[in-house]
Amino acid sequence: MTLPLIDATAADRLPPPPIRPHLIRQDAEAIEAAHAVARIFAEDAGERDRARRLPWDEIEAFTASGLGGITVPRDHGGADVSHATLAEVFAILAAADASAAQIPQNQFGVLAVVRTAARPAQAERIFSDVLAGHRIGNAGPARDGRAITHVGTRLTEGTEGARISGTRFYSTGALFAHWIPARALDDDGRPLLVWVRRDAEGVRVVDDWQGFGQRTTASGTVVFADAAIEESLTLDLTSLAERPALFGPVSQLVQAAIDAGIARGAVAAALDFVRSKTRAYPFTVEQATEDPYILGEIGRLQTDLHAAEEVLARAGRTLDRVAAEPVTADSSARASVAVAEAKILTTEIALEASERLLELAGTSATRAEYNLGRFWRDARVHTLHDPVRWKYHLLGNYTLNDALPARHQWN
Repeated sequence: MTLPLIDATAADRLPPPPIRPHLIRQDAEAIEAAHAVARIFAEDAGERDRARRLPWDEIEAFTASGLGGITVPRDHGGADVSHATLAEVFAILAAADASAAQIPQNQFGVLAVVRTAARPAQAERIFSDVLAGHRIGNAGPARDGRAITHVGTRLTEGTEGARISGTRFYSTGALFAHWIPARALDDDGRPLLVWVRRDAEGVRVVDDWQGFGQRTTASGTVVFADAAIEESLTLDLTSLAERPALFGPVSQLVQAAIDAGIARGAVAAALDFVRSKTRAYPFTVEQATEDPYILGEIGRLQTDLHAAEEVLARAGRTLDRVAAEPVTADSSARASVAVAEAKILTTEIALEASERLLELAGTSATRAEYNLGRFWRDARVHTLHDPVRWKYHLLGNYTLNDALPARHQWN
């Protein structure tokens, strides 16, 4: 198999300075903006995937729309949209281009951590930056074969302030970001979330992501070589795992929404292709749209898709109810369980719909010019971010043994 090309235009490229985006104030406005941005994402999405051309302009359009700030709390000037709306926004975007939709996903996971762990002054600075158009990236786990919870990145104190050193991978969004938050351990072994400017000396973002799906997310390497940090924004994560919160369910809700969007896009592509290009099976019916077996499969796909979308929306509403009160161990567990149910169904329908797309559309759908295989490749790669088998375990253990899920960003 030929590995994806590396986008030469991304080498050492910095994002343009932030321009203050539109301020979204209501949930309905966020949905409307998502549809507008999705139309931009959809244009040439197949060609971008084929050529592995990174969506710089598309991400600028996302930021300009104001969607990046929709979860900023109202008392900080944001819309603080419902979790159900957040999920639908990402589903809309991912149906158009799953790679472009994945790029801002970590911004919302980080903002959920900020709501839980930041001091008031830190939260004010971070939220105001986001509303001013700053993008937040990610410096993911190291690619060293160790457990994903292992942190080899270190923060050391020097005469010129704290510096961070380490190499991270799976860094979705970092290439396009203005801030790259990274987990690190200080000299005392405390877990911290430190904030590093994308343009800081000693920061290098490498576009070396070579997955066969989600090809244009640039989810590659971030190198911190004695890079300066924004010390006033350092978050102490020592007690985060013990504190009931929603940062894990929010992160997982966005992941599930992207999978739902991939399924939605695959079903839409199947309908379009069958209506316009698929030939009927010989000696049976005049048109493919009259084929009883195709009709039955389309009906089943639509049912499974709608079921997954409804469970995803229900999970969002569960998070909304939990967030309306002080979060407890029991209520955060309910949120994790609700999102786990959604993650199972959205994973299954993303894989099923993207596979059935090609079967229903027929041989001609495999032609490179249509690039319909990207839906399956995107579904297969994105659903591997968090093994769905553990969601079944989580649900079974909770239902049978009243075991509360562990608190981390994968629950």
